[in-house]
Amino acid sequence: MSKLLAFFLLLSLGCQQRQQEARQETQQEVADAPAENQYKVIAIKDGDTIELLKDGKPLRIRLQGVDCPEKNQDFGTRARQFTSDLVFGQYVSMVVHDTDRYGRTVAEIILPDGRNLNQELVKNGYAWHYTAYSKDQELARLEAEARAAKRGLWEQPSPQAPWDFRKKKTTNPAGNPASGTSEQASSPAVATSGTKSGKAYLCESKSSKTYHLDKDCHLFQQCKSSTGTVSIAQAKSQKRTACKVCAK
Repeated sequence: MSKLLAFFLLLSLGCQQRQQEARQETQQEVADAPAENQYKVIAIKDGDTIELLKDGKPLRIRLQGVDCPEKNQDFGTRARQFTSDLVFGQYVSMVVHDTDRYGRTVAEIILPDGRNLNQELVKNGYAWHYTAYSKDQELARLEAEARAAKRGLWEQPSPQAPWDFRKKKTTNPAGNPASGTSEQASSPAVATSGTKSGKAYLCESKSSKTYHLDKDCHLFQQCKSSTGTVSIAQAKSQKRTACKVCAK
């Protein structure tokens, strides 16, 4: 009789233990589940561009108000790593501002601990405040502080802004001005390639409102949709305007 009683006691204890483990697993699953309006970051394209999973599909995000060094610029790789360390594989929330001409969502990214990724990049010297597209006074203040403290890219004596780097790369692809002439004069006249041929290169994205005179324009190369070639007159008839980079 005592053995039978002991058997039932052990069986009861085993059932209680399994129930406790099941409750703990359920609680952990709830804790690990993303909160409402949070999205898992699945890719880091560069310091200021990431991809997250929204409604089961990848969504590309361009960070609002900041511009990180390009990948082949000083601090470009470090900026990308900084962003990766903060958000890759994490659940983040976002404050959407706009959709750019390439169909990317322009947004602020809020980290799990409440910090703002856009601000953290500028604060730590891995991005410029992109004043051409942002008048955010907090980003302006954080950049001034990073400059004064010589954080990140500001430890360099004369860091080149990424928009100047892109412009120089577009207007002078070879980077070797002819002897006796200025760099600008010796560079291929990017805008004339399309003008002489009468061709305009289009990104077929619904948000694209421009046409390009140079098929090698870095903005045209960023097109994620299909592309096409029409006459400049046809491009204008579609109410498109010339790209400000390759039309200069």
